[in-house]
Amino acid sequence: MSLIEATAFEGGAPGPRLVVLGAVHGNETCGTRAIERLLAELAAGRQRIVRGRLTLVPVTNRLAYERGTRGGDRNLNRLLAPTAAPADNEDRIANELCPLLARHDVLLDLHSFRSGGPPFVMVGPQDNTGTLQPFTQAALEEALALRLGVARAMDGWLDTYAAGARRRGGRAGYGVGTTEFMRSAGGCALTLECGQHEDPQAPEVAWRAVLNVLAHLRLVDAPAPPPAQAIEGLRLREVVDREHAGDAFARPWQSFDPVRAGQLVATRHDGREVLAPFDGYIVFPDERAEPGAEWFYCAQHHPRLSRPAGRPAAEAPD
Repeated sequence: MSLIEATAFEGGAPGPRLVVLGAVHGNETCGTRAIERLLAELAAGRQRIVRGRLTLVPVTNRLAYERGTRGGDRNLNRLLAPTAAPADNEDRIANELCPLLARHDVLLDLHSFRSGGPPFVMVGPQDNTGTLQPFTQAALEEALALRLGVARAMDGWLDTYAAGARRRGGRAGYGVGTTEFMRSAGGCALTLECGQHEDPQAPEVAWRAVLNVLAHLRLVDAPAPPPAQAIEGLRLREVVDREHAGDAFARPWQSFDPVRAGQLVATRHDGREVLAPFDGYIVFPDERAEPGAEWFYCAQHHPRLSRPAGRPAAEAPD
């Protein structure tokens, strides 16, 4: 029995192969609602795929979704790879999901986050021939990112996460999720963080983004969405782990709260202060993080993805 229920639609003309995922994390349901809405529109004939191929997966991690939890046995989006000896629910999902992703050209993965804050898109690295994540399709990802309808774009995930994983002695490949696997298989991929888990607007953010991607890739006959005229580009630079259950934030942070270099962010259980390493933003603060897991990230402005509208002075160097 398959763990992943995927529905595919073929266009009558050649075109890109797009896959859209919801509920990779079971408690992040905005993507599920948007995909269900699109499935209903396609069934009623109000939307029609005319080129390429569209595959929709409203619930990627069924066990986690039914429990209303982030993962079933673990976080699917941190160590995604096929394995000959699956040991848990997420391993078994990966053995179906990875081949599915590899059969496509473009991935849109729809997520939400625990703390408050505005929606944003995460893109992959710039084109490079390095060993961590070699890539040649940055221009395609950037073009898509500018058409999702959000005002903030961020890169630097795998570099930052890999550094944190090495520090905590994590397994090789830890930090690789759906988008990283998709790029390794020759495709391009975006993670859209649609807002806070319970935000009633998050499914609308996901819905608008899916329609824009379909139109941009010309899978549907609809006007091509224009690129964003103003978007804030950021780069993740550092991840800070929670060391002890007694570690506490200095205030209830939300994603993209600004900080100044040296500002108090948190206090360790033994009184040590955790200070902001530079002028920038707090991202993904998790007050319920387990000891030994990532607690929050720090990001800076970066020119790569920025579009006019008053670029701030504090930018991260290349």
